[in-house]
Amino acid sequence: MRNNLFSRAKRSKSFVAAQTGPAKNDLFANFESFLPSAAEEIELYGALKNSVPVISAAISKLVHLTGGFKMICSKEKYQSFLDEFVECVDVNSTGNGLDRFIEVYFECLLTYGTAVGELVLDKNGKVVQLYNTPIKNIRLRRNPANPIKIELCRFNGIDAEPVKYPDFTFVSTLNPESGAIYGKSLLKGLPFVTGVLMKIYNSIGQNWARAGALRYAVTYKPQNDTLERSLAKDRAMQIASEWSNAMNSSGTKDFIAVGDVDIKVIGADSQILDSEVPVRQMLEQIVSKTGLPPFMLGLSWSSTERMSAQQADALTSELWAYRRILTPVAEKICNLYLALSGVDAVSKIEWEDITLQDETEQAHARLWNAQADQLENQSGGVSD
Repeated sequence: MRNNLFSRAKRSKSFVAAQTGPAKNDLFANFESFLPSAAEEIELYGALKNSVPVISAAISKLVHLTGGFKMICSKEKYQSFLDEFVECVDVNSTGNGLDRFIEVYFECLLTYGTAVGELVLDKNGKVVQLYNTPIKNIRLRRNPANPIKIELCRFNGIDAEPVKYPDFTFVSTLNPESGAIYGKSLLKGLPFVTGVLMKIYNSIGQNWARAGALRYAVTYKPQNDTLERSLAKDRAMQIASEWSNAMNSSGTKDFIAVGDVDIKVIGADSQILDSEVPVRQMLEQIVSKTGLPPFMLGLSWSSTERMSAQQADALTSELWAYRRILTPVAEKICNLYLALSGVDAVSKIEWEDITLQDETEQAHARLWNAQADQLENQSGGVSD
Protein backbone atom coordinates (compact mmCIF):
# COMPACT_ATOMS: atom_id res chain seq x y z
CA MET A 1 0.00 0.00 0.00
CA ARG A 2 2.88 2.35 0.83
CA ASN A 3 4.45 1.90 -2.60
CA ASN A 4 1.16 2.53 -4.38
CA LEU A 5 0.54 5.77 -2.51
CA PHE A 6 4.11 6.93 -3.08
CA SER A 7 4.11 6.09 -6.81
CA ARG A 8 0.76 7.80 -7.36
CA ALA A 9 2.05 10.93 -5.67
CA LYS A 10 5.12 10.83 -7.90
CA ARG A 11 3.01 10.70 -11.07
CA SER A 12 1.05 13.80 -9.98
CA LYS A 13 3.18 16.65 -11.32
CA SER A 14 0.77 19.53 -10.70
CA PHE A 15 -0.57 18.49 -7.30
CA VAL A 16 0.49 21.58 -5.33
CA ALA A 17 -2.78 23.18 -4.21
CA ALA A 18 -5.42 21.88 -1.85
CA GLN A 19 -7.93 19.96 -3.94
CA THR A 20 -10.70 20.77 -1.48
CA GLY A 21 -9.92 24.48 -1.46
CA PRO A 22 -12.42 27.18 -2.46
CA ALA A 23 -13.53 27.16 -6.08
CA LYS A 24 -12.55 30.03 -8.38
CA ASN A 25 -15.01 32.86 -8.76
CA ASP A 26 -17.01 32.75 -11.96
CA LEU A 27 -20.12 34.22 -13.55
CA PHE A 28 -22.40 31.89 -11.57
CA ALA A 29 -20.82 32.43 -8.13
CA ASN A 30 -23.94 34.22 -6.89
CA PHE A 31 -25.92 31.00 -7.21
CA GLU A 32 -24.03 29.78 -4.13
CA SER A 33 -26.68 31.49 -2.02
CA PHE A 34 -29.21 28.98 -3.36
CA LEU A 35 -27.99 26.00 -1.37
CA PRO A 36 -29.88 23.09 0.13
CA SER A 37 -31.04 23.15 3.72
CA ALA A 38 -27.81 21.48 4.90
CA ALA A 39 -25.78 24.49 3.74
CA GLU A 40 -28.20 26.90 5.41
CA GLU A 41 -27.85 24.86 8.60
CA ILE A 42 -24.08 25.24 8.40
CA GLU A 43 -24.40 29.02 8.23
CA LEU A 44 -26.82 28.95 11.15
CA TYR A 45 -24.45 26.99 13.39
CA GLY A 46 -21.59 29.32 12.50
CA ALA A 47 -23.75 32.33 13.41
CA LEU A 48 -24.71 30.73 16.73
CA LYS A 49 -21.08 30.18 17.69
CA ASN A 50 -20.08 33.71 16.69
CA SER A 51 -23.00 35.53 18.34
CA VAL A 52 -23.45 33.67 21.65
CA PRO A 53 -20.35 33.85 23.91
CA VAL A 54 -21.43 30.85 26.02
CA ILE A 55 -21.53 28.58 22.96
CA SER A 56 -18.16 29.80 21.71
CA ALA A 57 -16.63 29.33 25.16
CA ALA A 58 -18.09 25.82 25.48
CA ILE A 59 -16.60 24.70 22.16
CA SER A 60 -13.20 26.17 23.05
CA LYS A 61 -13.29 24.47 26.46
CA LEU A 62 -14.08 21.09 24.93
CA VAL A 63 -11.24 21.48 22.43
CA HIS A 64 -8.76 22.35 25.20
CA LEU A 65 -10.02 19.71 27.63
CA THR A 66 -9.56 16.98 25.03
CA GLY A 67 -5.87 17.47 25.71
CA GLY A 68 -2.62 16.93 23.90
CA PHE A 69 -1.08 13.80 22.42
CA LYS A 70 2.13 12.26 21.20
CA MET A 71 2.63 10.13 18.10
CA ILE A 72 4.64 6.95 18.73
CA CYS A 73 6.48 5.34 15.81
CA SER A 74 6.59 1.55 15.64
CA LYS A 75 10.33 1.73 14.91
CA GLU A 76 12.24 3.77 17.44
CA LYS A 77 14.94 4.86 14.99
CA TYR A 78 12.33 6.90 13.07
CA GLN A 79 10.79 8.51 16.16
CA SER A 80 12.71 11.78 15.83
CA PHE A 81 11.81 11.91 12.13
CA LEU A 82 8.12 11.59 13.02
CA ASP A 83 8.40 14.09 15.90
CA GLU A 84 9.80 16.73 13.57
CA PHE A 85 6.82 16.34 11.26
CA VAL A 86 4.31 16.43 14.13
CA GLU A 87 5.82 19.62 15.56
CA CYS A 88 6.74 21.55 12.41
CA VAL A 89 4.31 20.66 9.61
CA ASP A 90 2.60 23.74 8.15
CA VAL A 91 -1.12 24.03 8.90
CA ASN A 92 -3.37 26.27 6.79
CA SER A 93 -0.37 28.44 5.84
CA THR A 94 -0.52 30.27 9.20
CA GLY A 95 0.04 27.58 11.85
CA ASN A 96 2.37 24.73 12.63
CA GLY A 97 2.06 21.32 14.18
CA LEU A 98 -0.31 18.40 13.97
CA ASP A 99 -1.93 19.45 17.26
CA ARG A 100 -2.98 22.75 15.69
CA PHE A 101 -4.60 20.92 12.78
CA ILE A 102 -6.46 18.59 15.17
CA GLU A 103 -7.72 21.55 17.23
CA VAL A 104 -9.23 23.29 14.20
CA TYR A 105 -10.54 19.96 12.90
CA PHE A 106 -12.21 19.18 16.23
CA GLU A 107 -13.73 22.66 16.53
CA CYS A 108 -15.26 22.25 13.07
CA LEU A 109 -16.54 18.82 14.05
CA LEU A 110 -18.28 20.16 17.15
CA THR A 111 -19.73 23.18 15.37
CA TYR A 112 -20.99 21.58 12.17
CA GLY A 113 -21.07 17.86 12.95
CA THR A 114 -18.74 17.11 10.03
CA ALA A 115 -15.04 17.91 9.61
CA VAL A 116 -12.83 17.56 6.54
CA GLY A 117 -9.06 17.86 6.18
CA GLU A 118 -6.43 17.17 3.57
CA LEU A 119 -2.78 16.26 3.27
CA VAL A 120 -1.33 18.63 0.64
CA LEU A 121 1.60 17.46 -1.47
CA ASP A 122 3.95 19.26 -3.83
CA LYS A 123 4.76 18.10 -7.37
CA ASN A 124 7.41 15.74 -6.02
CA GLY A 125 5.02 13.94 -3.71
CA LYS A 126 6.38 15.60 -0.57
CA VAL A 127 4.02 16.62 2.23
CA VAL A 128 4.03 20.41 2.48
CA GLN A 129 0.89 21.25 4.43
CA LEU A 130 -2.14 20.10 6.40
CA TYR A 131 -5.31 21.87 5.28
CA ASN A 132 -8.55 22.27 7.24
CA THR A 133 -11.24 22.40 4.59
CA PRO A 134 -14.12 24.85 5.16
CA ILE A 135 -17.22 22.71 5.35
CA LYS A 136 -19.05 24.97 2.87
CA ASN A 137 -16.52 24.03 0.17
CA ILE A 138 -17.41 20.33 0.12
CA ARG A 139 -20.33 17.97 -0.24
CA LEU A 140 -20.67 14.34 0.80
CA ARG A 141 -22.62 11.87 -1.29
CA ARG A 142 -22.92 8.14 -1.68
CA ASN A 143 -20.78 6.41 -4.26
CA PRO A 144 -23.05 5.47 -7.20
CA ALA A 145 -21.11 2.23 -7.75
CA ASN A 146 -21.08 1.30 -4.06
CA PRO A 147 -23.72 3.09 -1.93
CA ILE A 148 -22.02 1.91 1.25
CA LYS A 149 -19.02 4.13 0.55
CA ILE A 150 -19.06 7.92 0.80
CA GLU A 151 -17.56 10.22 -1.82
CA LEU A 152 -15.98 13.54 -0.88
CA CYS A 153 -16.88 16.13 -3.50
CA ARG A 154 -15.66 19.66 -4.08
CA PHE A 155 -18.50 22.16 -4.43
CA ASN A 156 -17.93 24.88 -7.04
CA GLY A 157 -21.07 26.92 -6.41
CA ILE A 158 -23.29 25.00 -8.85
CA ASP A 159 -22.53 21.33 -8.64
CA ALA A 160 -20.10 18.98 -6.91
CA GLU A 161 -17.42 16.73 -8.36
CA PRO A 162 -15.44 14.02 -6.54
CA VAL A 163 -11.90 14.90 -5.49
CA LYS A 164 -9.17 13.19 -7.51
CA TYR A 165 -7.14 11.87 -4.58
CA PRO A 166 -9.50 10.81 -1.79
CA ASP A 167 -6.71 8.85 -0.05
CA PHE A 168 -5.17 12.16 1.03
CA THR A 169 -8.36 13.50 2.62
CA PHE A 170 -9.93 12.87 6.02
CA VAL A 171 -13.61 13.01 6.92
CA SER A 172 -15.14 12.63 10.38
CA THR A 173 -18.75 12.85 11.50
CA LEU A 174 -20.18 13.41 14.96
CA ASN A 175 -23.06 11.16 16.08
CA PRO A 176 -24.62 10.66 12.62
CA GLU A 177 -28.20 9.46 12.51
CA SER A 178 -29.02 6.05 11.10
CA GLY A 179 -28.50 6.10 7.34
CA ALA A 180 -27.16 9.68 7.33
CA ILE A 181 -23.84 10.67 5.77
CA TYR A 182 -23.48 13.97 7.64
CA GLY A 183 -22.92 14.20 11.38
CA LYS A 184 -24.97 16.11 13.95
CA SER A 185 -23.65 19.37 15.30
CA LEU A 186 -23.23 19.80 19.04
CA LEU A 187 -25.47 22.85 18.57
CA LYS A 188 -28.33 20.89 17.04
CA GLY A 189 -31.54 21.76 18.86
CA LEU A 190 -30.22 25.09 20.16
CA PRO A 191 -31.42 27.55 17.46
CA PHE A 192 -34.88 27.92 19.06
CA VAL A 193 -33.49 28.26 22.59
CA THR A 194 -30.84 30.70 21.41
CA GLY A 195 -33.46 32.68 19.48
CA VAL A 196 -35.49 33.18 22.66
CA LEU A 197 -32.36 34.16 24.59
CA MET A 198 -31.34 36.73 21.96
CA LYS A 199 -34.85 38.24 21.99
CA ILE A 200 -34.58 38.71 25.75
CA TYR A 201 -31.16 40.33 25.43
CA ASN A 202 -32.38 42.54 22.58
CA SER A 203 -35.38 43.71 24.58
CA ILE A 204 -33.14 44.45 27.59
CA GLY A 205 -30.95 46.59 25.35
CA GLN A 206 -33.93 48.49 23.95
CA ASN A 207 -35.40 49.07 27.42
CA TRP A 208 -32.12 50.44 28.73
CA ALA A 209 -31.72 52.60 25.64
CA ARG A 210 -35.07 54.15 26.54
CA ALA A 211 -34.90 54.17 30.35
CA GLY A 212 -31.14 54.29 30.90
CA ALA A 213 -30.73 57.72 29.27
CA LEU A 214 -33.32 59.71 31.19
CA ARG A 215 -35.94 61.61 29.20
CA TYR A 216 -38.25 64.17 30.75
CA ALA A 217 -41.79 65.29 30.13
CA VAL A 218 -42.12 69.02 30.92
CA THR A 219 -45.76 70.09 31.10
CA TYR A 220 -46.91 73.70 31.44
CA LYS A 221 -50.41 74.15 32.85
CA PRO A 222 -51.83 77.67 32.24
CA GLN A 223 -54.33 79.06 34.74
CA ASN A 224 -57.87 80.08 33.95
CA ASP A 225 -56.77 83.66 33.43
CA THR A 226 -57.58 84.84 29.88
CA LEU A 227 -54.29 86.68 29.43
CA GLU A 228 -52.23 83.69 30.59
CA ARG A 229 -54.06 81.40 28.24
CA SER A 230 -53.39 83.72 25.31
CA LEU A 231 -49.68 83.66 26.12
CA ALA A 232 -49.52 79.88 26.71
CA LYS A 233 -47.79 79.12 23.42
CA ASP A 234 -45.08 81.74 23.92
CA ARG A 235 -44.43 80.65 27.49
CA ALA A 236 -44.25 76.99 26.42
CA MET A 237 -41.61 77.90 23.85
CA GLN A 238 -39.63 79.83 26.46
CA ILE A 239 -39.82 76.93 28.93
CA ALA A 240 -38.66 74.51 26.22
CA SER A 241 -35.73 76.77 25.36
CA GLU A 242 -34.67 77.19 28.99
CA TRP A 243 -35.01 73.45 29.67
CA SER A 244 -32.91 72.62 26.65
CA ASN A 245 -30.20 75.04 27.79
CA ALA A 246 -30.22 73.55 31.29
CA MET A 247 -29.93 69.97 29.99
CA ASN A 248 -27.23 70.73 27.41
CA SER A 249 -25.08 72.72 29.81
CA SER A 250 -21.69 71.15 30.58
CA GLY A 251 -22.01 72.16 34.24
CA THR A 252 -24.79 72.20 36.80
CA LYS A 253 -27.44 74.75 35.85
CA ASP A 254 -30.77 75.53 37.46
CA PHE A 255 -34.01 75.64 35.50
CA ILE A 256 -36.32 78.54 36.41
CA ALA A 257 -39.87 78.76 35.14
CA VAL A 258 -42.92 80.86 35.98
CA GLY A 259 -46.31 79.28 36.38
CA ASP A 260 -47.52 75.76 37.02
CA VAL A 261 -44.84 73.53 35.47
CA ASP A 262 -44.79 69.74 36.00
CA ILE A 263 -41.62 67.72 35.29
CA LYS A 264 -41.62 63.91 35.20
CA VAL A 265 -39.17 61.26 34.04
CA ILE A 266 -40.52 59.35 31.05
CA GLY A 267 -40.80 55.66 31.85
CA ALA A 268 -40.09 56.02 35.55
CA ASP A 269 -43.46 54.57 36.45
CA SER A 270 -43.08 51.51 34.21
CA GLN A 271 -41.59 48.28 35.55
CA ILE A 272 -38.88 46.50 33.56
CA LEU A 273 -39.50 42.75 33.44
CA ASP A 274 -37.17 40.58 35.50
CA SER A 275 -35.07 38.61 33.01
CA GLU A 276 -32.99 36.57 35.47
CA VAL A 277 -35.25 33.51 35.54
CA PRO A 278 -35.95 33.16 31.79
CA VAL A 279 -32.32 33.88 30.89
CA ARG A 280 -31.13 31.20 33.31
CA GLN A 281 -33.65 28.72 31.91
CA MET A 282 -32.34 29.28 28.38
CA LEU A 283 -28.70 29.10 29.50
CA GLU A 284 -29.40 25.85 31.34
CA GLN A 285 -30.56 24.29 28.09
CA ILE A 286 -27.41 25.45 26.30
CA VAL A 287 -25.08 24.28 29.08
CA SER A 288 -26.77 20.88 29.30
CA LYS A 289 -26.15 20.40 25.60
CA THR A 290 -22.42 20.99 25.99
CA GLY A 291 -22.00 18.58 28.92
CA LEU A 292 -19.82 21.06 30.83
CA PRO A 293 -20.42 22.19 34.44
CA PRO A 294 -21.81 25.76 34.53
CA PHE A 295 -18.89 27.21 36.50
CA MET A 296 -16.48 26.22 33.71
CA LEU A 297 -18.36 28.66 31.47
CA GLY A 298 -18.29 31.49 33.99
CA LEU A 299 -21.84 30.90 35.27
CA SER A 300 -21.93 31.15 39.06
CA TRP A 301 -25.40 29.84 39.87
CA SER A 302 -24.30 28.54 43.26
CA SER A 303 -21.67 29.95 45.61
CA THR A 304 -20.48 26.44 46.50
CA GLU A 305 -20.64 24.98 43.02
CA ARG A 306 -17.72 22.75 42.04
CA MET A 307 -17.16 19.70 39.93
CA SER A 308 -18.24 16.51 41.62
CA ALA A 309 -16.64 13.13 41.03
CA GLN A 310 -19.73 12.02 39.08
CA GLN A 311 -19.55 15.07 36.81
CA ALA A 312 -15.83 14.53 36.25
CA ASP A 313 -16.38 10.88 35.32
CA ALA A 314 -19.20 11.77 32.90
CA LEU A 315 -17.16 14.54 31.25
CA THR A 316 -14.11 12.30 31.03
CA SER A 317 -16.16 9.64 29.23
CA GLU A 318 -17.44 12.32 26.85
CA LEU A 319 -13.92 13.53 26.10
CA TRP A 320 -12.70 9.99 25.46
CA ALA A 321 -15.57 9.55 23.00
CA TYR A 322 -14.32 12.61 21.12
CA ARG A 323 -10.77 11.23 21.23
CA ARG A 324 -11.93 8.00 19.60
CA ILE A 325 -13.18 10.06 16.65
CA LEU A 326 -9.94 12.04 16.33
CA THR A 327 -7.55 9.10 16.80
CA PRO A 328 -7.95 7.57 13.30
CA VAL A 329 -7.40 10.99 11.70
CA ALA A 330 -4.11 11.69 13.49
CA GLU A 331 -2.83 8.16 12.86
CA LYS A 332 -3.79 8.24 9.17
CA ILE A 333 -1.95 11.54 8.69
CA CYS A 334 1.25 10.24 10.26
CA ASN A 335 1.05 6.87 8.51
CA LEU A 336 0.64 8.60 5.13
CA TYR A 337 3.60 10.83 5.88
CA LEU A 338 5.79 7.86 6.79
CA ALA A 339 4.67 5.94 3.71
CA LEU A 340 5.27 8.89 1.36
CA SER A 341 8.70 9.35 2.92
CA GLY A 342 9.63 5.74 2.20
CA VAL A 343 9.62 4.70 5.86
CA ASP A 344 8.40 1.17 6.54
CA ALA A 345 6.74 1.91 9.87
CA VAL A 346 3.40 2.89 11.36
CA SER A 347 2.41 5.32 14.09
CA LYS A 348 0.11 5.15 17.07
CA ILE A 349 -1.34 8.00 19.08
CA GLU A 350 -0.78 8.31 22.81
CA TRP A 351 -3.14 10.75 24.52
CA GLU A 352 -2.27 12.71 27.63
CA ASP A 353 -4.21 12.00 30.81
CA ILE A 354 -7.40 13.98 31.31
CA THR A 355 -7.17 15.96 34.57
CA LEU A 356 -10.42 17.51 35.77
CA GLN A 357 -10.21 17.19 39.55
CA ASP A 358 -8.45 19.48 42.00
CA GLU A 359 -4.76 18.93 42.65
CA THR A 360 -5.56 18.12 46.28
CA GLU A 361 -7.96 15.35 45.30
CA GLN A 362 -5.43 13.97 42.82
CA ALA A 363 -2.78 13.90 45.55
CA HIS A 364 -5.19 12.07 47.86
CA ALA A 365 -5.95 9.58 45.10
CA ARG A 366 -2.24 8.91 44.54
CA LEU A 367 -1.74 8.48 48.31
CA TRP A 368 -4.62 6.04 48.58
CA ASN A 369 -3.36 4.05 45.59
CA ALA A 370 0.11 3.87 47.13
CA GLN A 371 -1.33 2.73 50.46
CA ALA A 372 -3.43 0.10 48.72
CA ASP A 373 -0.37 -1.21 46.85
CA GLN A 374 1.58 -1.32 50.10
CA LEU A 375 -1.15 -3.28 51.87
CA GLU A 376 -1.37 -5.73 48.96
CA ASN A 377 2.38 -6.27 49.03
CA GLN A 378 2.35 -6.81 52.79
CA SER A 379 -0.55 -9.26 52.63
CA GLY A 380 1.18 -11.10 49.81
CA GLY A 381 4.38 -11.36 51.86
CA VAL A 382 2.56 -12.72 54.87
CA SER A 383 0.76 -15.39 52.85
CA ASP A 384 4.04 -16.52 51.35
